[in-house]
Amino acid sequence: METREKILQAAAEMLAEDMAAKLSVRAVAARAGVSTGSLRFHFPTQRALQDSLLARIYDHLLPGDPIRDRTLPPRERLLNCLRQVLAPLGTSEDARTAWGTMYRTFIEPEPTEQVRAAYLRLERESERRVEHWLTVLEEEGALAPGDHTRNLKFLLTVLNGLSVERALPSRESVLVAETETLNAAVDHVLSTGPAPPAGPTRP
Repeated sequence: METREKILQAAAEMLAEDMAAKLSVRAVAARAGVSTGSLRFHFPTQRALQDSLLARIYDHLLPGDPIRDRTLPPRERLLNCLRQVLAPLGTSEDARTAWGTMYRTFIEPEPTEQVRAAYLRLERESERRVEHWLTVLEEEGALAPGDHTRNLKFLLTVLNGLSVERALPSRESVLVAETETLNAAVDHVLSTGPAPPAGPTRP
């Protein structure tokens, strides 16, 4: 196995054992059985290691890239991307288990720097994915060029809310209600475009 793969595998094992693991260079290198110098060669910074690991996990859970499937119109592709994020959560018991893990890892403990850093790693990867979708749509002309931060935050908020709904009791089909919400979110993003540039502030 290549050194880079050994390092990523060791980091993945540490994260699987503890989602709030710090993934320090020394600890990961020791787990992988490589020197810190060798790890630094492949991952110059701790953030580079963390980002590479999260990208690998994301690609494993969500294989493929629906946003580039040009056999479908932009609206359907963005919908498929959103569905693909929610799919691994499952529904009912699976979703409750997933959210129980999130609660015990990031909400129940004291908000230490380690817990905060671990959550921000996950948040950064989610933002990277949504930003990628919006950038592709902008390049194709489906979205007007500009700052898409507002749409990025909006879509992440919708995904977070729907993932919680999957874990809560419901009187109707979760997936039917979810589909309606996702359609409304996609229509909103594609119709509003990016945020306008900020104008001069008044004294």
